[in-house]
Order: sequence, then C-alpha cells, then structure tokens
Amino acid sequence: MNASLFWLLLSANRWVIVIALALVVFGSFMLFGVLKPVLLRSVMETSDMVETVFSGLVGAIITSTTLVVSINQLVLSQEIGSLGTQRSRMDTTMDFYHNTDEMFGEITPASPAVFLRRLIETSEERAHALRDAVADSSNSELKSEVDLYVEDLEGNAQTAYDELEGSDFGSFDVISPALDFNYARKMYDIRRLGDKFGDELTNAQRTAVREMLEAVTMFGPVREYIKVLYIQWSLVKLSRAILYASIPALIVAGGMVVFVDQGTFTGAILGFDTMLWVVSAAFALSVTPFLVFTAYVLRLATIAKQTLTVGPLILS
Repeated sequence: MNASLFWLLLSANRWVIVIALALVVFGSFMLFGVLKPVLLRSVMETSDMVETVFSGLVGAIITSTTLVVSINQLVLSQEIGSLGTQRSRMDTTMDFYHNTDEMFGEITPASPAVFLRRLIETSEERAHALRDAVADSSNSELKSEVDLYVEDLEGNAQTAYDELEGSDFGSFDVISPALDFNYARKMYDIRRLGDKFGDELTNAQRTAVREMLEAVTMFGPVREYIKVLYIQWSLVKLSRAILYASIPALIVAGGMVVFVDQGTFTGAILGFDTMLWVVSAAFALSVTPFLVFTAYVLRLATIAKQTLTVGPLILS
C-alpha cells in the first residue's frame, strides 16, 4: 500500500479527515452550482428540490442514532456474560500473564505500551542470545542467516521503540508499532532456520532457537488482545462523535427546511450567489455524522485487514 495512503488511513487525526471530507463535499456542491446553467435560486423558485434534500437528511440524521445503538451493542456484547464466563476469562488471562512473567523474569507490565515494548525487548535479547550461540559454529551459512535475522529484528524493534515512546492507550500510537513489528515473518524465519539446520545444531543452539520462537510467538496474541481493546475503545469514541456531530447537523438541516427559501439570502459573495454558499455549507454540515463514521471506519477496517491472521501466515 502506498505510504501516503497508509498514513492517511491509519495515522492522520480523524477530525482532520472529517474536516477535509466536509471541505470536499462543500467544494463539490459549489462546483456543481457554478457549472449548472440555471441558478440555484431560480431552481428553488420553481421546485422544492432543496427542501426535499434537507428533509431527507433530517430523517437520516435521526435514524443514525440507531447506528450508534448498534455500535454500542457490539462493544457491550464482548463484556456481557455470566459470573462463570467472567471467571473463565480471568483465569485464561492470568494463565497467559504467568507465562509472560516467566519469560520476562519479572511481573508483566500493566500498561499496554510498556507490555509491547517489553515483549519486543525480550525478542531482541533472545535474538542476541541466538547469535551468540551460533558464533562458534563452523557453518558459515548458519551464522550468516542468523545475522540477517537479528539485523532485521533489530531494525523493526528500533522503529517500534520510537513509536511507543510517550504513547498512551486510546491513541493509534500504541497500535502502530504492533503493526510494524512483523512477528509473522519472524516466526516463519526462525522456524525455517530450526528446520533447515536442525541436524547440525547443538543442544544450546536448539534451546536458543526454541526460546527465540517462544518470544515472537507471544507477541501474536498480545497484539491481537490490544488490537481488540483498541477497536472497542475506538467504537465507543465513534458513537460519541456521531452523537456530537448529529446535533448541529440536525439543527442546520432542520433550519434549511423550515426557515430558508429563495428569498432568504440575497446578494453575492466573491461573485457567487449567496444562496449557493449557504446551501453548499449547510449540506456539508448536515452530512458530518456520516463523514465521522467514514473517517473512523476507514482506520478500523485497515487495522483489521493488516491483522487478519495470528501466526506465521504472511498475507502481504
């Protein structure tokens, strides 16, 4: 995917995207109005086209509250369960934390950003241990492939450290390094190395390979868990943003239906009929809830596409 498009879909501020989309809608309406051979004011004198458009928008904005309810149901469905279900979730979670406690040699961090960083640090430490373990090997091909593996992991790790610096959960900054750290490729490569040179490895080298695989394997479920939490967090933010945007949108659309006719706004601004400015701006404001929905879903859909699998299956 093009880097600029990738940044736009994932990293760009969602409200900036909403404003940009609103400006595109506004500019398109202005362009259509300028290119149309008949003035908008003349059209309003002979038909109720504008009133019909904004009446439809009033209904659509009110109906959008149903979308908000559906989004909240999606989030709540992950949390609602019996006491036994909640206990089972807790037991499963704590079993995993016991495994990571053993791997880290310390209590697993509670912060998602610190947790991810510690996992990557552990992977890097074990990669160095693997390189040290094969340093005395007489097989130059094995040493060369391990060196390439470690260099690739170190490059990914440094990028992830930079992105995690100062990041807080709820922002995309926590998810971004989880996407950039290509653990699926690293799982495949270390399994391939173990299989290719398995007969030539010493017990210490086999242990280093196994521990390396364990570290990158742990990254998969942690990334998925944090991704799911982030998506739930984002869906809550999306539902609130739609409600916030719906109130002014409803006021503007309703005002256009009830109070505006062909004689309400007269004159011209910058050489263009004032009515064209008003209708274009009102339409852009009225569709803002749908633009908010578009901006958030584009990011969530892209995250889902980039993280479809758990394990050494490389889709792209």
